[in-house]
Amino acid sequence: MTRQAPPLHDTTGHPEDTVLGVDTHKDVHVAAVITSTGAMLDTRSFPTTREGYRQLLSWARAFGILKRAGVECTGSYGAALTRYLQSEGIAVTEVNQPDKALRRRRGKTDAIDAAAAAQAVLSGRATATAKTTDGPVETVRMFKMAKSSAVKSRSQAINQLKAVLVSADPALRESLAGLSNPKLIRRCSELETATGATPAMAARHTLRLLASRIRHLTEEINDLTARITSAITSYAPKLLDCYGVGPDTAAALLIAAGDNPDRMGGEGSFAALCGVSPVEASSGKTQRRRLNRGGDRQANSALYTIRCLKRYVAREIYQLITVARKPTPAPASAD
Repeated sequence: MTRQAPPLHDTTGHPEDTVLGVDTHKDVHVAAVITSTGAMLDTRSFPTTREGYRQLLSWARAFGILKRAGVECTGSYGAALTRYLQSEGIAVTEVNQPDKALRRRRGKTDAIDAAAAAQAVLSGRATATAKTTDGPVETVRMFKMAKSSAVKSRSQAINQLKAVLVSADPALRESLAGLSNPKLIRRCSELETATGATPAMAARHTLRLLASRIRHLTEEINDLTARITSAITSYAPKLLDCYGVGPDTAAALLIAAGDNPDRMGGEGSFAALCGVSPVEASSGKTQRRRLNRGGDRQANSALYTIRCLKRYVAREIYQLITVARKPTPAPASAD
């Protein structure tokens, strides 16, 4: 068993500040601790369990004063670790993976990536505060993820039903011709159970199964839409009152902001997050700007759906989201 290194002290005898970096994976996280001057102290792997997170933090704190951490993939593999570190008072910064040029020069190992995450925080290259993912917006994100999957599956099932109908027996095809989608799906779900192994019987049975699947997915989508609407109404009630904002677009914008929208420096930061802020593209005597092609693409699509003046929508949405986080002042007590 490796013996724990003693904590470092500065010239005055006080514990030295350190920075933690974590390269996250499904089963194991690799952590690195560096000093405030960038010197590597140690690296170690920890399991992605509650006890593993506790051991990781205890190990990192043993080197000195730990207040900051850079974590990769804070929205996926590193989400649970991020929540744990934040609950322990550690400021977690979201770190993107090192660029390919840097990896070509330095090589690629999990320990190198962990150290690079810590260096990114120390140098200021990584500045984005990680989302907390522990509030109502995370609830909305889960519901929206399930709804998106259901919508995609329903569209696929509808396309398959129509493809089967195209090559079905003429009598069956003609009996269902000219119907709108809701009526077509209802009629197909009411087809009698087919027996036998002929193509005609197989077509009837397949149409019945696909129609039943579509109706079930529609019920699932309606349920999730109601849950998303309820969650948004309780968190940011004025958001859905904004012109052109529905449950799906509101969900996409809230998810982009996260449960801690105060991590954004202002409405300009939110605009950049949604990819609707102007970006300098000047060179030599040419002075110009171009549209931001980065940011959260779903949030960008939501703003485009709402209206074309996306930059002004971002300003309005930012105010609605941040106001939702401010506590309502308690009424003054009567003397």
